[in-house]
Parts: sequence; structure tokens; C-alpha cells
Amino acid sequence: MPDLDAKPLDLVVDDLAISFGQRDFRYRLHLDGPGLIAVTGPSGAGKSTLFHLLAGFETPKNGRILLSGRDITQEPPGRRSLTYVFQEHNLFAHLSLFDNVALGISPALRLDAEERRRVSKALENVGLGGFDQRKPADLSGGEKQRVAFARALLRRRPLLLLDEPFASLDEALRRDMGELVRSMQRSASAIVMMITHDRSEIMRIADRVVEVKSGMVNFAGPTAEWP
Repeated sequence: MPDLDAKPLDLVVDDLAISFGQRDFRYRLHLDGPGLIAVTGPSGAGKSTLFHLLAGFETPKNGRILLSGRDITQEPPGRRSLTYVFQEHNLFAHLSLFDNVALGISPALRLDAEERRRVSKALENVGLGGFDQRKPADLSGGEKQRVAFARALLRRRPLLLLDEPFASLDEALRRDMGELVRSMQRSASAIVMMITHDRSEIMRIADRVVEVKSGMVNFAGPTAEWP
């Protein structure tokens, strides 16, 4: 499966369409090269629908998705070279933080010595060094999100989708986590798309903005040019 070594890195959403009842969604988008992309717009405009199409959770009635030149439109979610981080963290309560992160490498948790080192390093990179044997119940909301980010980093996929990752956090923690995501994106040289409604957050950390309105991309460009 392609990873971050694939070149060139870009995402093309070519006339991608889906309908739910009387509501139509149609997306056209080209993201050229890595960066932190804020995806914003009114509630119900189609931001999560776009993410679900990219991840393969929904099937379009027409159009294509190209990731680094590869057509992934019909690929099942597990075969797509991307990682989706949900608001709910998706951590397993009975597993240690080490094992929760290790799932990013091996669902069977069979790791060699180098892979175990990578898991511990991923936890260190998100500020959770030494937390390997703790359980999710021992963590704050922000720490749980950091574990989810560590697992996402470990997978080394060229596209990372973050669905309102800071929605339940207070303002101070939102700022810290925003800086962490920005640092993650730069170290991984990936395309990171993050749904957010916070304009100040967008202006602070995003390289580019994709604004979705009425089921389509209304604006896509550098943050400084966002109206």
C-alpha cells in the first residue's frame, strides 16, 4: 500500500457526487502537496460527507478520487492510504496506551523490537512518553486525543482526516492541540485535512482553507486569501 514515500503528493476530487433524499452534494477540489488544510463551513453544509466519501464510508454516484495519482474511488476503506481520526478517539478501554497505538502497525499486535521502539517514540512525540502501560480511563480528553494522533502518525499515510478533533476541549487545550497537529503535519509531510468551525484557529494554524457551502466547495486556497 502506498505510504508517505509516494510522489508527487496530491489529492484530486473530480466532480464527486452523492445524494441523500432531496439533498445533492458535488465536490471539486485539488490539493497540491502537503499542508494543514482547514475544512470549514456551516453545519450541514457537507464537510463530513466529503470526509466520508474520501474515506470510503459512502459511495459516490459519479466522480473520482485520486490520491497521488491513484484512483481510490472504489477501494474499500481499509485499502485506502489514509487515516481518519474521529472525535470519539476510537481507543480500546481494555488495552494499554502502548497497544492502542501499536494497532496502527499491527491489528494482531505482533511487533518486532524496531516496531516497539517506534510505538514508544510516537507516544513521546505527542507528549505521552512513559505512559505506555496506562489505560484510556486514566487519561483526560486531551490526552486521549494525543493517543489517537500518535496512532495516526505511526501509520504514515499521506492523507490524514481529522473530524472536529478539538470539539470537546477548552480554549487553552485547543491551542496546544492545534500546535501539536501543525507540528505533526510538518514532520510527516502529509496532507492533513481538519474540520473546524473556529476562525481564529484556522487563521493561526492552517496553510490552506477549504470552505464548503450548500454541498459544494465554495472556496479553496491559501488561508491569507480566505474571505
